[in-house]
Parts: sequence; structure tokens; C-alpha cells
Amino acid sequence: MSDPVKSNNKKSLILVAVAFILPVILAKIALDTDFFNRGVTNKGELLNPVLDLTPVLAETEPKWRMVYVLPAECDLRCENTLFAMQQVHLSLGKHVERVVPVVISTESSPKSLLNSTFWQNVYTRFGAHEGPHTIQMLNAKQKIVNDMFKNVELNGIFVVDTLNNGMLKHPTFVDESEAVEGSRALLSDIKKLLKLSRIG
Repeated sequence: MSDPVKSNNKKSLILVAVAFILPVILAKIALDTDFFNRGVTNKGELLNPVLDLTPVLAETEPKWRMVYVLPAECDLRCENTLFAMQQVHLSLGKHVERVVPVVISTESSPKSLLNSTFWQNVYTRFGAHEGPHTIQMLNAKQKIVNDMFKNVELNGIFVVDTLNNGMLKHPTFVDESEAVEGSRALLSDIKKLLKLSRIG
């Protein structure tokens, strides 16, 4: 006849062992099968490490931002990007005040973006009425921009949090229909981040 105390001790020991070992086994399976990455729902590229944009954004009010660095020539891709940022911003509705579209220009950027004719041409090409564009223009030295973005290519729209951390990168497009789809993905990511954050 077995001793009930020994039997209970054995069961307790097995339960403790399972409690410690099972999470390790499940974590191993999850990592091996890429379970966590499949569960991520962001549509942009997650940046690791994040970008520190403080050298340019330090003097600005803490807000969520869409940031685009102007290339040396503002071609169709550039125009599509600027228009997409404007449309995404307007589509935020009641959250529009929490996000600022920012364009960073350098000494090599085209000066034409500072005049209203450029914006009128962009709006006309998209069949939209020109309105007051809400894009904030910031100027920075090319060297500072190069230092900030040294680990990532500049050809994208960067989602930046209220602490000036660039965390997501969305692609830019030459094709207008692709640019529209891209702006929907950008809008989706920004809305999710605003829902999770009470800051900004």
C-alpha cells in the first residue's frame, strides 16, 4: 500500500516542474515558428534600433509625426509622397491635432517647394482643390540629416513618436495607385499608434 503523503509530494513536485518547464518550451516553440512576428500587425517596416531625430525636432512641440526628407530633386515619387502625407493627415479626423506632417529640407533640397506654385501643381495633378497645406517645413544641415539616418535609407516616410524616436518606415512610390495604397497603410499604422498612446 502506497504512502499518500509521498504520493502527494510526488504530484506537487511534478506540478512545480511543469510550471517552470512548460513556459520555456512554449517560448522556444513560439520563437522557432516565428509566432510573435506573425502576430505583429504594423504595415510599415519596424526600425531597430529606432532613429533619434532630436537634432532636428528638439525645438518643436511634442507630437506624433510623419517625417520625410526631401531629395535633391522633387520628382513624381516626391510629389506623391507629399500629397500622401497631406491626405493621411486630413484623414485623421478628430486626431488631426495629434500628428504633424514634417518635411526636412537641406541645402541640397529644391527651393521651389517654398512657393505656392509648386503646391498648386501637386494638387492639380491629383485632381484636388488646393487648400492650406499643413506640412511643417524644417531645415537642417545635410551632415546632421546623414548622421540621424546613417543606419537607414532616406527613401521613405518615417513615423516618429512624441520623444522624437523614428520607429516605423513606410515606402514611397512613383506609381499613383501604389502611393494611394501606401497612404492607407500609413494611416492604419498611425491610427493604431494613436489608439495605444495618450501622449501627443
